[in-house]
Amino acid sequence: MKFIVSSHTLLKNLQILLGVVNTTNTLPILDNFLFQINKNSLKVTSSDLETTMSTVIEIESDSSGEIAVPAKLLVEALKNFAEQPLTFSTQKESVLEINANDGKYRISFVPAEEFPKPIEIKDSSSTSINGGVLSKAINSTIFATGNDDLRPVMSGVFFQFSSENITLVGTDAHKLVKYVRNDVTSDGNSEFIMPKKALQVIKTTLSDFENDLSIEFNETNAKFTFENFTLSCRLIEGKYPNYEAVIPSENPNKLVIERILLLNSVRRVGVFSNKSTNQIKFKIAGAEMNISAEDYDYSNKGEERISCNYNGDDIEIGFNSRFLIDMLNNLDCNEICLSMSLPNKAGIITPSDKNDNKEEITMLIMPVMLNND
Repeated sequence: MKFIVSSHTLLKNLQILLGVVNTTNTLPILDNFLFQINKNSLKVTSSDLETTMSTVIEIESDSSGEIAVPAKLLVEALKNFAEQPLTFSTQKESVLEINANDGKYRISFVPAEEFPKPIEIKDSSSTSINGGVLSKAINSTIFATGNDDLRPVMSGVFFQFSSENITLVGTDAHKLVKYVRNDVTSDGNSEFIMPKKALQVIKTTLSDFENDLSIEFNETNAKFTFENFTLSCRLIEGKYPNYEAVIPSENPNKLVIERILLLNSVRRVGVFSNKSTNQIKFKIAGAEMNISAEDYDYSNKGEERISCNYNGDDIEIGFNSRFLIDMLNNLDCNEICLSMSLPNKAGIITPSDKNDNKEEITMLIMPVMLNND
């Protein structure tokens, strides 16, 4: 088996597929890429049993066959090559030889028979979505997902399709993000929970992709197809919590402020907060907002006053500064609106200067109870 391929083209594709390969695998075969050659086409696949991703690369070859090649070793080797054609050829004793302009290298391979077969998605529904839109939706929600093994449904992003829009939701019970696109619709109503790891890989792949991609799914699996990549994964089983029930509808106290101004202030003051609670306090009255944090164990304290546009009753409310920073970082608007009702009720963050009817984003942050002196 012999083929010639561009070093940079191969590396670029393999680095994306490497995102699927686990650091440690119970099955040794999963440490490898599956190479399947059919004349001028090389199909490369990686898998962790839950997620499988493949890509097709154009090569020069008259051969056919398949082998499994150590994934991390091959990627590390390719990183050090300048752009050039590389010739791969299988030798005796399960050795893959790589010939470059200035050298010759050998990697052992294993038979491909043990590599897991791709998931077949039967009785599926399908839809299509623009790659840039999906990338924005994933970026806006994935940071809010949880890592609690006892609540696996919260470790993924909830997808909801309808004839009116598509909604993505991420939550860990302390913070929640709901992202709606009104310009993406589906023939029927359907929903599923995508695992975080698969979405991270898709997000990386979509960084420069602006065309439409297709999503195929049934009750247990989903498949994303775009350009020369296909990713299939097992969906998270279980019922997603009723997120609409936790978003308060009455929030009479509204603060409008520059996003970057608030973000930088929370960053500075948050340094002085207690490291277990990350509590930061907002004291808002009139057109002035006092932001403070204190770590009573070490007598550390930070306090700032900034001007703001506020309509509502005077309020003192506490939030987790790390969560606030995450949320403000994941918005791209100039101004935000923080809507509140009571100090023990969630705050709602929305962009205040967006006139785009295609996109709606709502961020919910639970309060941290204040230690009033």
